[in-house]
Amino acid sequence: MRRARAHLAPQRRFPDSSSAALEPPSRGPCGRSLRPAVLVNPRPSPASPRARLGSSELTTMKPARTKTPRKPPVKKGSQTSLKDPVGVYCRVRPLSLPEQECCIEVINNTTVQLHTPEGNRLNRNGDYKETQYSFKQVFGIHTTQKELFDVVANPLVDDLIHGKNGLLFTYGVTGSGKTHTMTGSPGEGGLLPRCLDMLFNSIGSFQAKRYVFKSNDRNSMDIQCEVDALLERQKREATPNPKTPSSKRQVDPEFADMINVQEFCKAEEVDEDSVYGVFVSYIEIYNNYIYDLLEEVPFDPIKPKWNSCSTPMRNTDFVPPQSKLLREDKNHNMYVAGCTEVEVKSTEEAFEVFWRGQKKRRIANTHLNHESSRSHSVFNIKLVQAPLDADGDNVLQEKEQITISQLSLVDLAGSERTNRTKAEGNRLREAGNINQSLMTLRTCMEVLRENQTYGTNKMVPYRDSKLTHLFKNYFDGEGKVRLIVCVNPKAEDYEESLQVMRFAEVTQEVEVARPTDKAICGLTPGRRYRNQARAGPVGDEPLVSEVVLQSFPPLPSCELLDVNDEQTLPRLIEALERRHHLRQMMIEEFNRQSITFKALLQEFDNAVLNKENYIQGKLNEKEKVISGQKLEIERLEKKNKTLEYKVEILEKTTTIYEEDKRNLQQELETQNEKLQRQFSDKRRLEARLQGMVTETTMKWEKECERRVAAKQLEMQNKLWVKDEKLKQLKAIVTEPKTEKPERPSRERDREKVTQRSVSPSPIPNAPPIRLRHRRSRSAGDRWVDHKPATNLQTETVMQPHVPRAITVSVANEKALAKCEKYMLTHQELASDGEIETKLIKGDVYKTRGGGQSVQFTEIETLKQESPTSRKRRSSTVAPAQPDGTESEWTDVETRCSVAVEMRAGSQLGPGYQHHAQPKRKKP
Repeated sequence: MRRARAHLAPQRRFPDSSSAALEPPSRGPCGRSLRPAVLVNPRPSPASPRARLGSSELTTMKPARTKTPRKPPVKKGSQTSLKDPVGVYCRVRPLSLPEQECCIEVINNTTVQLHTPEGNRLNRNGDYKETQYSFKQVFGIHTTQKELFDVVANPLVDDLIHGKNGLLFTYGVTGSGKTHTMTGSPGEGGLLPRCLDMLFNSIGSFQAKRYVFKSNDRNSMDIQCEVDALLERQKREATPNPKTPSSKRQVDPEFADMINVQEFCKAEEVDEDSVYGVFVSYIEIYNNYIYDLLEEVPFDPIKPKWNSCSTPMRNTDFVPPQSKLLREDKNHNMYVAGCTEVEVKSTEEAFEVFWRGQKKRRIANTHLNHESSRSHSVFNIKLVQAPLDADGDNVLQEKEQITISQLSLVDLAGSERTNRTKAEGNRLREAGNINQSLMTLRTCMEVLRENQTYGTNKMVPYRDSKLTHLFKNYFDGEGKVRLIVCVNPKAEDYEESLQVMRFAEVTQEVEVARPTDKAICGLTPGRRYRNQARAGPVGDEPLVSEVVLQSFPPLPSCELLDVNDEQTLPRLIEALERRHHLRQMMIEEFNRQSITFKALLQEFDNAVLNKENYIQGKLNEKEKVISGQKLEIERLEKKNKTLEYKVEILEKTTTIYEEDKRNLQQELETQNEKLQRQFSDKRRLEARLQGMVTETTMKWEKECERRVAAKQLEMQNKLWVKDEKLKQLKAIVTEPKTEKPERPSRERDREKVTQRSVSPSPIPNAPPIRLRHRRSRSAGDRWVDHKPATNLQTETVMQPHVPRAITVSVANEKALAKCEKYMLTHQELASDGEIETKLIKGDVYKTRGGGQSVQFTEIETLKQESPTSRKRRSSTVAPAQPDGTESEWTDVETRCSVAVEMRAGSQLGPGYQHHAQPKRKKP
């Protein structure tokens, strides 16, 4: 918005106080004493050159006007301007079908609640989530357009009339009712026609004539005098197709119901000493390009137009307008260069201009909305205001006194998901640009909130989108910003509605500067109607001269029809004399009243002088107080600067200390983590060493136990061998010598095995020896007993016996799969001619291929020897036994050697040796 700075009119007095009308000083809105810029006679004659002072005379009485100094930039963080948060409202549209599932519920007039619909719950593992969002006010499905306008748009129009800017957005997903809220429907006008209706109801009688205000290409306004404006009107009326709509045209029935607002709405405290002009423009932002919807595109009847298919179009086809550029004016405000601005004088004219541009707006049919807006539309209402001159008749011809305010009504295109709209081709490209511009708007809101909340100075990416770049002044400068969030409560739009609510939540935390009041004009307020009253009777009221003439006696007829008529002239002379006498009396009365009025005027002038002297004294006192206060302010400002400097130093010091603190904390955390890792490694190492110590201890304990057991067994064997030797020697020494018997045959030995004794038993009649089987060490497992068919039966006392064994003659996979152990019986002929039997044992393992393998672990050897093969060296004959039997072993050497070869605890009899080596287990 560009504001014109007001200047107080200089105070001038005419040197002749008797001919000047002095008015008491009036008080302006800020309490300042305002004097009229021009002082004239109370009732000058019409021919007096000072009866009316034009604007040229006013300018000659003013001192030279200097250039207004530029406002110094406000330091960041200063509290020179107050800020208000962005007003965010929510409107919930009704469901299209009553049986549709609803996911939005209005809790109260400021809160809505979103809950997860059934379809989304299935996709999210059945989670049911309820989220509440707060707004400045929530409008339910039964809210009328009038209620929405009174709360949201009415204050913006009131600010527009008082010289303040405003911005109103409608935001939401596609099909949520944004365009309906902004434009309305037949019989129920939206916010736009109601804003226009309230504006023209307020300034209708104070509007300037057409073309008094004229827009230029620099986002400002020029003032024309009445003559130039009249010539401009005549020139435009002579044009065959005028761009500006005429108020005499009949309202288009297509939108007549939309602008027929039944409720009368008007702003309060409208400045009556100003004239107003209303200009409207209508643009759209399509695919991040700006187009003027009010631009009249000319056609070239000779050169054909070509479309995308390289075929000429007809001359009657619509040629799309050229995109416009954004420019920055001298006040750093953004505007669309070359945009058409149309001056309108009524609601009908303004809405007709809007409807003409609305027909050019890009609208397409999508899967979710039959009339989906494919662009962002911006309808600007610009109000130009200029004060009247001192007489209250004409516009003050000073460009600096113009105040321009603007209200932008923005209908944003709806955000949409392409997988739902089934968009492709141009529709897909449009959807991408729409979502990109809305994402940029959201990013700007988030950066603004972060800068205002945390005091950061991040750059706001306004230039990433034409939408945000156009309205950056509203967020960086002054003006009210309002956002209406339109939502559709149906369950299908739950995800999109959730994103819209989050955007609204961020926007509510953004603050914009509060707009300031417009500058005060130095002219006397109320001059429009007061100067009209001073101008005398108007219309049918009689003039003063006519009243004076009517008070004179009527003149008789002056027609002389006869030469001898002597009555007509004397009657005429008498009437004239009466009139002359009455005139003299009136002159005397007038002179007397003039003298009285001059005296009163002189007294009034003296009183005014006294009042002025008194006021001047008061002003001098106030100036002294003000100068003292200025000195105090300067001292406080210097003190404030010093304190600010100290604060900056302290802030820098604090920043350094905080940085050091963060570094030390990070270093401390690093050391703690390192110590924790070392402690963890130490504990792991201790546990590992403890395990190794325990394992080694157990290993050596077992090894010691095994060695002790082996040593004990060895000692027991040695002791038993000694005992046996002693027993054998004792038996040899004590038994009587008899004759040597003949060596029995093997069959006889087998038959009399029970009568053979290893050593003489101390008991006379020992019981016969019971046959015992040699048991395998792994009798608890199941065995495969492999005995080849070529083996011979030894018929010895000791026979290998394995319980739960499967005896086979040929090894096979089926038998190996059922058992855990394997034993092979192998026979071979020894060097002495005896049969030697070996029992080869092993473990059965399953292989990766599904078969079985055998790992041999030990071998047991069974050897059979004949005791008759050993001869005793002594030739003496052994004595006969007491029971009459002959001793079989009479050779002492043979019996001693047999006794030595016996093992402790074997009880196998003579001639058998046990050569099995047990398998050592790994510790």
